[in-house]
Amino acid sequence: MEVLGCPVPDDCWVDLENGSWLRVDGKEAAVGVLAAQASFVGRYTFVRFRELPGTVDRGRSLATLESLRSTAPFRMPVAGTVVARNESVVARPKLLNDSPYDQGWLVRIVPAEPADVPRFLQRPTEVRAALEALIRERRIQCYPAAPDLEMYEIGSECSATLAKLDEELVHHAGGDIVLLVTDDPTSPIELVRWSDRTGHTVLHHRLEGTLHHFLIRKEVAPAPKRRSSETGKLEGA
Repeated sequence: MEVLGCPVPDDCWVDLENGSWLRVDGKEAAVGVLAAQASFVGRYTFVRFRELPGTVDRGRSLATLESLRSTAPFRMPVAGTVVARNESVVARPKLLNDSPYDQGWLVRIVPAEPADVPRFLQRPTEVRAALEALIRERRIQCYPAAPDLEMYEIGSECSATLAKLDEELVHHAGGDIVLLVTDDPTSPIELVRWSDRTGHTVLHHRLEGTLHHFLIRKEVAPAPKRRSSETGKLEGA
């Protein structure tokens, strides 16, 4: 299910108050951060787990999560025992943004009382209206990946914007993500041409009012494409 562009898998349970999800898998359950929450706080930069042996009460802090806009505890959605911690998010905190429901899970737990899951959490359909209101109130924008750089080019011609984009990418590593927001009406066509010329990837595009939002990934090994000067078509296509 998607709510205003923010995904919430149907097989998850949601703790909207704490911005977290839980997915039951047999006797265990994976727990992580909602995509809307991750988008609201920005790119995660640091994860530190707490060592909590034995049964952990609901609401107890499991980890400290730092992002570009926030430092906050991640809380236990139901009482239970932590049986695994995802060390991948310690090494690469941005997984919480880029893959919140898969690679970016935080911990696996065994709930002390399985009945506590439906008691304290809700299904996505049950929180849809409340989540939509929260997204609108906080003006949350969910993207397929968290940007490492945001460029807002309003009132600029696309040629100047793309020249600035080229300059910015020089200072970024392969795999970094750029959010480009522009009001130039020619930008959808120009970004396709730019992507073909440079070999970097436009991951996402959407139009909101008069503003075009592009998510661009700098490729580690860009492979530019050639277009015929006569037909404009990709050569070899």
